[in-house]
Amino acid sequence: MKASFKIMRRLPRFLRSERGTQLVELAIVLPIFVLMFAAVAEFGRFFYTYTTLTKATRVGARYLMSQPANLVDNDARRLVICGNPTACTDADAVVSGLTMDNVKIDRAGGAPGFPDTIKVRIQDFYYEPIFDLGKLTGNASLSLKIQLTPSTMMQATSTTPVI
Repeated sequence: MKASFKIMRRLPRFLRSERGTQLVELAIVLPIFVLMFAAVAEFGRFFYTYTTLTKATRVGARYLMSQPANLVDNDARRLVICGNPTACTDADAVVSGLTMDNVKIDRAGGAPGFPDTIKVRIQDFYYEPIFDLGKLTGNASLSLKIQLTPSTMMQATSTTPVI
């Protein structure tokens, strides 16, 4: 009986004690903050990748509009992938995973060798996030891979070829 009396006397003091509450609050809030940080970082990577690919297609289209023949298509593809029309390796790619097969060039109208419009587009390129739920869980249906298809169309300023 004496032991239960001691417990009853100390119980109100124990209930008022706030020792360890900060640790419990941290345990509740920390996973939410980590998830928010990962989401912001992933969105930033996605936006960076998309804008880099869009700028690369713009550079390729501008380059092709300044060239008179179809012979420079591979140079334009290398320019889109690496930023250099003459030499390009996988290590030099502006976005990892981008290959020559992903860059498509379409011409329309105009005289042969001098099209009215040139469209440079990225095709069959998938953005792979670092925090991919499909990879983490082993369930492919939860994958966050997104297909990116940026493109740029440029129109010739004049239809008269300059020689």
